[in-house]
Order: sequence, then structure tokens, then C-alpha cells
Amino acid sequence: MNAERTRLKDLAWKKWGPYVADRQWGTVREDYSANGDAWGYTTFDMARSKAYRWGEEGIAGICDDEQRMCFAMAFWNKQDPFIKEIYYGLSGPQGNHGEDVKELYYYLDSTPTHSYMKMLYKYPQTAFPYDEILEETKKRTRNDPEYELIDTGVFNENKYFDIYIEYAKAAPEDILVKITIHNRADVDAALNVLPTLWMRNTWSFTDAKIKPLLFEKEPASIAAQCHDFGEYNLHCEGDPEIIFCDNNTNNELLYSAKNETGYCKDGINNYIIHKATTVNPYKEGTKGAANYDIVVKGGDTHIIRVRLTKGEHEQPFKDFEDILAARLQDANDFYAEIQHDLKNEDAKLVQRQALGSILWNKQFYYYNVQQWLSGDPGQPRPPVERLAGRNRTWKHMNCMDIISMPDKWEYPWFAAWDLGFHCITLSIVDIDFAKQQLELLTKEQYMHPNGQLPAYEWSFEDANPPVHAWAAWRVYREEAHQNGGKTDVAFLESIFHKLLLTFTWWVNRKDESGNNIFEGGFLGLDNIGVFDRNKQLPMGGYIEQADGTSWMAMFALNMLHIALELSRYNKVYIDLANKFFEHFMYIAGALEYLGENGEGLWDDEDGFFYDQVQLPTGKTFRLKVRSMVGLIPLFAVEIIDSKVLKELPEFEARMQWFLEHRPDLASLVSRFKEKNESEKILLSLVRADRMKHVLYRMLDETEFLSDHGIRALSKYHFEHPYELTIEKETFCSKYTPGESDNAMFGGNSNWRGPVWMPVNALIIESLLRFHTYYGEDFKVECPTGSGTYLSLRQIANDLIKRLERIYLKDHTERRVFFGQQEKMQTDAYFKDNILFFEYFHGDTGKGLGASHQTGWTGIMAKFLGYRF
Repeated sequence: MNAERTRLKDLAWKKWGPYVADRQWGTVREDYSANGDAWGYTTFDMARSKAYRWGEEGIAGICDDEQRMCFAMAFWNKQDPFIKEIYYGLSGPQGNHGEDVKELYYYLDSTPTHSYMKMLYKYPQTAFPYDEILEETKKRTRNDPEYELIDTGVFNENKYFDIYIEYAKAAPEDILVKITIHNRADVDAALNVLPTLWMRNTWSFTDAKIKPLLFEKEPASIAAQCHDFGEYNLHCEGDPEIIFCDNNTNNELLYSAKNETGYCKDGINNYIIHKATTVNPYKEGTKGAANYDIVVKGGDTHIIRVRLTKGEHEQPFKDFEDILAARLQDANDFYAEIQHDLKNEDAKLVQRQALGSILWNKQFYYYNVQQWLSGDPGQPRPPVERLAGRNRTWKHMNCMDIISMPDKWEYPWFAAWDLGFHCITLSIVDIDFAKQQLELLTKEQYMHPNGQLPAYEWSFEDANPPVHAWAAWRVYREEAHQNGGKTDVAFLESIFHKLLLTFTWWVNRKDESGNNIFEGGFLGLDNIGVFDRNKQLPMGGYIEQADGTSWMAMFALNMLHIALELSRYNKVYIDLANKFFEHFMYIAGALEYLGENGEGLWDDEDGFFYDQVQLPTGKTFRLKVRSMVGLIPLFAVEIIDSKVLKELPEFEARMQWFLEHRPDLASLVSRFKEKNESEKILLSLVRADRMKHVLYRMLDETEFLSDHGIRALSKYHFEHPYELTIEKETFCSKYTPGESDNAMFGGNSNWRGPVWMPVNALIIESLLRFHTYYGEDFKVECPTGSGTYLSLRQIANDLIKRLERIYLKDHTERRVFFGQQEKMQTDAYFKDNILFFEYFHGDTGKGLGASHQTGWTGIMAKFLGYRF
């Protein structure tokens, strides 16, 4: 067991980590408006002057697991109108494709205990183009690409700093920080570097005004004292200027009201930029920084070192480099073990950055909805309109945890189905954290009393695809694989009990007619349909969803598999296994026979699954959009080993009775009388003949198959948009391979053509499960292969290779996801720094959307470089 594996057994090593948000402004938690205008209530310009209620933000930020104390970096290039304390980006209403960070930073490395971490921030030496980015974006429509920082040309002449921030722990509460500044220009450049320590404001929002205290301590250090937190010291090498203010809102500036303190949150900024008397001359406060005012020679490097320790340290820099080197070696040893079968060096680089990035995307998430709605004792009472607004039915929500975030800038809040995918990736490096994350949303302070899992803070009541059981089962099996077959039955049993409530919620709330066809809303597939599926249809009625129904069939199969596993240890679960088996069969029957003429959601003419509109009159019609909606039925597939049935004769007997008495359903999905050579049994929504029809479309390059994976919408709809006219209004679904071109869901997401990594991963996994049953002799015709037939395993491996093309260098040393950004493709200081985008252009593979969404895209680490 290497050193990092040993540290993983001690939770103390996780007390400090990268738990600071990349953005706190513009979040729902900080919105106290009457109308729910989160983007308008706290803005980027307000952020440097406003003390937050629920969390903190910063560049390369770390904090303790209760976010009592925070540390992050700040910089000033002598040109900008304010110091760079947080990442700049546009709000949802400002961006032509929604919210968008306008910075270049990369999470390069991290161990799971954060004993070693490394990131890179690229900071221009010329004035940061804030106004240019905003004004150019205003000119652009949804048909134009986003205007990014690199498009402004600020990096063209190499007039920028590469700032590497490395963290290394000598002990759980002894953290070394090395800041390495490279001047990439050939001329000297000045820079203020401000390692900053501050306390989250807990005193302004309560009646008890107990404040912690930061103060200067010789030589060149900041001491932090809190009555129940102990004393910490930030030791600063050299002779920086130590300056202080308070983490309090500048009420006078923002609200024309009296300030609580004379030295507000923006005091350090105003002192550095304007030489104002806004830092405390008595060298104390609740926010402190070490001001290193340096000049870095052209092409040269400057290093700054600080060390944050619990208690005193007499010689903080004596063993600094030895400890840093040791932690880096520990990280190398840890990843060498994980990547021992991975031979491609470029694949190793990309995978390690993917895993490091998802570990960097942990965040302290604090949100007490009841308190948020009613207001705090130390603050003005919120508008009464809020009591009828967002999240009002989730007053039980009371969160204060470290959670894996989709992207700490674009999505600095958890999302239920994103988290399921995160845990698959996290299980590679930290199985215990993956399990803890899955358990978290099933806790009473998260799960609604009715059994619903919270979706995300913009609307906890939205319905996300129910992937929690799938993720729990996969993590359970991954742990058994890592531990030589040893399983954590207690984990599986605990989460199964809670997911029984969630399954019941779906059945009771999202099956409007009680017919086992589900209307879950948009289910994460934001722009894929003709209508906004979260709203009332313009002609009345509702949509019977092929995807919602298939997700529930998948949910039922996952719960069946878990129940069968638990039945091996406790026979009481056999009844629940029978329940989920029969529920799956009923869902399959509904998918087949639903509708005015009992035609179901399968279309024989097109060989595809479609949503169906149920009109108030009882009439129905299909929405013939060939989209991911019609591929999701492939996900509802499980393989059961007949040996398991022999161990559980009670289950097998009940199952056989059901099949004999419902031969109509048995013929739809099961092959119980056709066990394969390995004595395995197949349960699937999609029979072999239908699967071949679906795959024929999926593998057609004029439809779903791109050079870089499976598109979310068939390319057929580029020249043949699906149109529906209702009362003179025309609704349209057209293939759009890149950014969204319509306003649905704010226009900040798009399932009308791009490639999404997680659903591609589910397609691959489903193909491999089908292959486990059918074997190598089961071949599927590939339409673009001119008579080529491939096994399901070969198809899965081909999809993996296509997804890899997005990230791995091709024969010309280029990476597809960079697109036409020549500097990123060829510059030595750019080309091996990886960004994990939200989704990818359906024709070119260029990265689009959120640029640090490793939670989605990091799942590629599971497949990268491997063949099955």
C-alpha cells in the first residue's frame, strides 16, 4: 500500500481541501430578492465588496471542511482596475449562450486526500479585457460562438504570467503553498502577489457577534485565532507587507447604508489599487494578505512560499522543498498504481488531469432553506414574496457538507444526476468518498419527506434522471473489484432502503395515468424536444416520455439487481426483488402497448422509440424526433447469472409463475428459456431485432454517429427539421451541432446535436452488457460500413476510440477539443493543459459549454486507453 492509500484511511487528512467555490456570486443561496433574480442580486462587480452568507469563493482556494477559515490567491498586474481575487465571467443574461467563465485556469493534479495539489492560472500582463468581453458578447447572437478570453488576443505576444500554485501537506493541518510565477514575455513585468487568509463571515448573521481575529505576528506571518477553532499561522517567506481588513460588506458602497466596520471586505483591493486608507493600521481584522510586490524578469521565474500551520512552526521553510518533493512522489506512486495497465503516455496525462480536476471540484456546500427563506437575526427581513418562490417546499433542506460539484464556476452547486456520474469517476481514486457522496443525497436533510431526491438549487423539485441506484450498484461492484471480492453490504443495504422511497415517489408523482409510462419533465435533456417538457403543452395534455419510461425501467432493473444481491445475505429481500422484477415487466408492457390503438412508443416504420403526446380528448400522436430519447431504452438492460437464481429458489419460483401467467409480457423482454453458454439470463427493454434497428440508426454517420461519439440528435434533422404547428404557432426541433440557438432553458444548454460524454458512457456500458449475453457471434450491420458487421463489443470499443479522439493527440499532435485555437494546439505552454468541457460539437468535436465540468466529462477516465 503506497503512502496516499495509507492516508486515505485517516479522515483527518481530508479536513483541508479545495473546498472553496470558484464562484459564489449569482447563486441561488446568495439571492434575497423578491423575484428570484439570482444573477442580479449579487453580481461580479459586487463580489469584492459583499460578504457572503453561505460560502466563499477564490482563486485556487482551500479551506477546512466547515469553511471556517479560507486561503486563496490574489494578483494585480498593475494595469487592471481591481485586483484579481476571483475568476471573471458573464452571468446567464449577459452571455450569448448563458453563464460563462472568461478565464484560463487548469486543475492539473490532486491526490484524493489533497496531500498534493497543483493548478495553473494564466494571467495577462496587459489590462484584463473586462469591457471588451462584455461588449463583444452583447453584439453576438445565439448563432455566434462564445467570445473567450483567448479570442481577445491578450496571449498573442506571450505577455502573460503562468502562475502555478502547488499545495503539499506535511500533516493534516500543516499545508505548504508554493507559487511559481513564469514571465512568458521577453521583457520584465511587475506583479503584486497576495496570498490571502480570511474567515467566513459567521458573525453578521446571528445575534451572537463573536468574531475570530487575524493579526500580524513576527516574523512576516498572519496569526488566526478563533475561540473554538484554535490558532493557525500563515508563515510568509521573505519580507512581504502584511495588511488586514474585515470580511464585512461595504454597505455604504453597495446599499448607501452604515458600515459594520471601518475596514470592509474590499479594503485590501482599495489599498493596493488606490493607495486608500482602507486597511487596518493596527494590523488586525478577519481578512489578511501578504503583499509581495515583485518584478519578474523577461523569460524568468519567481517563487513565493508560504506555509499554513496549526499552531507555531519555528522553521517553516527549512524542510519545505523536501516535503513538497515527497508529496509529489506520493502522488506519482498513487497514479502509477492506478495507471499500471495504461501504456499510452498521452492517455496517462489526460486521465490524471481528469481525475485531479474532479478532485479539485469538491466544494463546501452550505444551505439552510428554512433560514434562507425566513432571514437571519442580524439582517433585514427578506421580502415576503420569497415565501411563495423558489424552493419553498424544501424547508427541510439543511446542508453543510463537502460535495462533488459539476463545475465550481459554472455550476457551483450539486446536481443529483451529475453526482451519480461523478461517483463512477471518483471510485477510481477514492471509493469511500464516492460511497459517501451517493449516501449524502439520501439523508433526511436532503431527501424530501416524500422520497424525491433534490435536483439542484435552482429548483430542488425538478426531476433528474434516476441514476442513483445505477451508480450505487456500479460503485459497490468497483469496490469489490478493488478489494479482491470483499463487498460493503451495509452500504448497499442502507442506500437501497432510501431509494425505495425515491422509486415510490416516481411511481406516485410522475406516472400521471397510473399506466407505467412516465412524464418526468425535461429530465436533464434540456433542449432536445419540440416543447419545453417542464411546462404545460400548448394544446393541453401531456407527453408520455420514452426516456422517462426507460429511465424508470433502468431504475427498476438496478433495484432488482441490488435486491438479489442483498437476498444472498438476507432472504427478506426476495419479496422486493420480485416486486422490482414485476414492475420492470409492467413498464415494458406499457412501453409496448400504450396509446389510442395500443401501438406503444415503438415505431415499426422508423425502427425507433418516440415520445407520445396524450391529448385531453384521449387522442395520441408521436413526436417523431430522432433523438437521445429513443436511444435511452438501450440503458434498461441487466444480466443475471443463473447461479444466483439457484441460490434463491423462492425468487425463481415466483418469477416463473409470473412469466407463465403473463406470457404477453414475458415475450417482450426476457430470454429466460434461452440462457447463453455462460448460464446468463438477459433482462432488457429492447429485444434483439429492435436493438438492431436502433443501432442501425445510431451507427449511421448521417444520423447519430460522429467521429467523436454519439450525437444527442440525429443529423437527419438538419435538412429535415421536425416541425409541429399548433394554433398557427410552429414548434421546431432542428439538428444544431454546437451551442444552443434558442432560448429554451435560458439557451445555456443544448441537446440538439452535440456529443455528451456521460450518455455515451451509458451507451457503451449497455452494449457491453448485451455482449455479455449475446457473445461475439451476435453481429450488427453498420450502415456506413457497406456490408460491415460488428459485434457489440467491437461497436463499444469503436465508440471509445471515437471519444478518445476528442482528447488524445492525433498524428499531427493536435487535440480535437481545442478546435481552431492555434495557440492552444501548438504552443508548448498550452497544448498539454486540458479543459474538460460540458459537451462537444457534433461535427467537429470542439469543446463547448462549461469548461471545467469534469463531473460530466471526467467519466471518460473510466474508459480512457482501455479496450474490452
